[in-house]
Amino acid sequence: MILKNVARPLTVIALLAASALTACSAPEAAGPAPTSAAASPTSPSATASPSESSGPWGGFATAAEACTTISEQATGSTLLPLSAAQGTPAELEQAKAELTRTAERAPESIKAEFTTLSQAAIAGITDQTVFSSGKIQDAMAPVQTWLATNCG
Repeated sequence: MILKNVARPLTVIALLAASALTACSAPEAAGPAPTSAAASPTSPSATASPSESSGPWGGFATAAEACTTISEQATGSTLLPLSAAQGTPAELEQAKAELTRTAERAPESIKAEFTTLSQAAIAGITDQTVFSSGKIQDAMAPVQTWLATNCG
């Protein structure tokens, strides 16, 4: 009974992780969208303050950095319950902090959706129904769409 209850969320987590990783397989090759390329040279102040999310890539200096970090953190968000079960409390707190920091740095076009994903993932640490009910998949969908559109 316990193995069955653990196997379902872990299967869902593995599937989400695989799909998130494939959504952004080559951010360097794709480069920024044409409208972003035009926006970068005209807004040098956007790169002057990487802690703010006002530039075309939020708090990230480049499209590649934004794509890589958002993809990695989205995948990692689906693994938080596993991290909680196998890692130390300090490692879990670090993972949660990195997820929150990524949400703060995300470009405006994905900021709200990534924040929703991070909140759902953090809630899933203590509430497994977040995974079994499809809430995490619903929160992941717009992030995957953003990654496919902007990074793939």
